[in-house]
Amino acid sequence: MSRDHRTRLNPEERRAQLLALGVAFLADRSLDELTAEKLATRAGVSRGLVFHYFRTLTGLHREIVATARDALLIATAPQPELPPIERLHDTLLRFVAFVREHRGTFYSLVRGVASGDASVREVVDQARDANADRLLDVFTEAGAPDSRLLRVALRSWVGFAEEALVELAVSGDDPADEIVAFLERSVKGVVDAAGGGVTRGGSARRLDLCGQPL
Repeated sequence: MSRDHRTRLNPEERRAQLLALGVAFLADRSLDELTAEKLATRAGVSRGLVFHYFRTLTGLHREIVATARDALLIATAPQPELPPIERLHDTLLRFVAFVREHRGTFYSLVRGVASGDASVREVVDQARDANADRLLDVFTEAGAPDSRLLRVALRSWVGFAEEALVELAVSGDDPADEIVAFLERSVKGVVDAAGGGVTRGGSARRLDLCGQPL
């Protein structure tokens, strides 16, 4: 890339370009393999310019992971106009589609980042917390009583779902509908185990996937 071409990017555009290249790197490499030198080479800029924007290698990694996290959360944002259980189904379908389209990046986030810096892992944990909150909204709106046990169960299920998606959607080619159905059954089981049935007249009733008591 020529110097003339480089100067056409303003600071915000240059920073966005470096982050996009960093996320693209995760498609087939682990985060730990990404150095400032490798990113600078891909962008056609100096190593010093990379550090100008991100200060440290950890800062660079954190921002790249945050960019990938935000892309995932935006792509799977719940549709508020849908009823709760339909909203869950729609979100899970888009989650599987995202994972299939960005297999390497998703794998790097849920597996590779686990051994990284604590501040980098915190970014991934923020996505897990956000997904657990989305689930809590679904099931409490569907009638499940909020409780500490339900929150713990849903947060734990997010980790389970990530591992299932790695095996079924990243490493495997299971049909999307089957993956979604499996995830729906498993999260419903977790909610039931946490005592998340609908309480009517003093008796708890389990929810099926259409939001109707069983």
